[in-house]
Amino acid sequence: MQSANLDVQKRAHSYFFEPLSGELGKSLGIKSCDLFAFKPTGGSNLDPEDFLVSTNGDEVTFSDHICPEYDLVFAITDYSLTAPLTAMAKKHDFRGATLHGLNDIILNSGLSIDYNLVSRQAELFRSYLDKADTFKISFECFENKYELVIQCGGQTAQKSHGICPVGTPDIANLPAGEVYFVPNSASGSFPFRFPDGTISEMHVKDGAITHADLIKGEDSIVASRNQQLSTDPATGILGELGFGTQVLPFAGCDIQDEKILGTCHIATGRSDHLGGNLTPELFNSRENASHDDILYAPPKTPEINVDSVVMEKGGEHIKILQDFSPTSSLLDILEDEYPTDLIRSAL
Repeated sequence: MQSANLDVQKRAHSYFFEPLSGELGKSLGIKSCDLFAFKPTGGSNLDPEDFLVSTNGDEVTFSDHICPEYDLVFAITDYSLTAPLTAMAKKHDFRGATLHGLNDIILNSGLSIDYNLVSRQAELFRSYLDKADTFKISFECFENKYELVIQCGGQTAQKSHGICPVGTPDIANLPAGEVYFVPNSASGSFPFRFPDGTISEMHVKDGAITHADLIKGEDSIVASRNQQLSTDPATGILGELGFGTQVLPFAGCDIQDEKILGTCHIATGRSDHLGGNLTPELFNSRENASHDDILYAPPKTPEINVDSVVMEKGGEHIKILQDFSPTSSLLDILEDEYPTDLIRSAL
């Protein structure tokens, strides 16, 4: 643990392994707590290699040791392990959580709150969006307008609320506080910001990104994305639409920032962990079988504004977000669990 660039792993050791393997663990009835390391996957929600190493140098595997032998599994990693760990949990009947990118802000905010309250708030939000037919997301970028229409087909809205009841194999994504859908289809276009700041317009047809056009930045980066879309079209399939439900500070890490009330995100790639049918086998390369969130939030996408998000449900059109803030119609239904003045002062 003396190596540089292992901040997440050091926090895992200090804030999870040491307390849970000591007196705190005993007080919680934990019989044993072990720590394992494995090779980074290199991408969000990619399947890990089966091989792990324990703190005393023992070589083990997910399939033969971790999954069958442990009741709780926490993945505190650099890259999200939510999709593969969810599949493992349902196969081997354990519970757990993914906490990728763990930092001090997350420890002191998103992980330091009452998750019964988080669950109730997420359910209020979920019930309001439940059975939505479509969402129309309007963007502005460099004074140009873009619109993406996502078809949800009246499906049951799902929530990420951080609670996995005993007896139900599942994986929580922590911090939690999100309502999400697996799109039936989508059309239109949306601006996308690459990590280096390059911005492109992503064109969407029949639920998938078909190609990208450069708006500003490096043309070679956009060309590389177009090459990937051409050789492995599954990487462009929209696998999620999500909305944050919590009043939290920005942490500089999507695992928390996508849970903040007023933000929205879409994701491309695998969706099996969300109830969708896009599994790693459907990609031309398993190295591409990731689930990649595209978060829209002022600190993350300063050049891009989400002008509005309009839900169509039962023939009625309801604006739920405007300029990264919940509208009055949404605030009204949240009043039972959120102090409205607190929400307004935080936005």
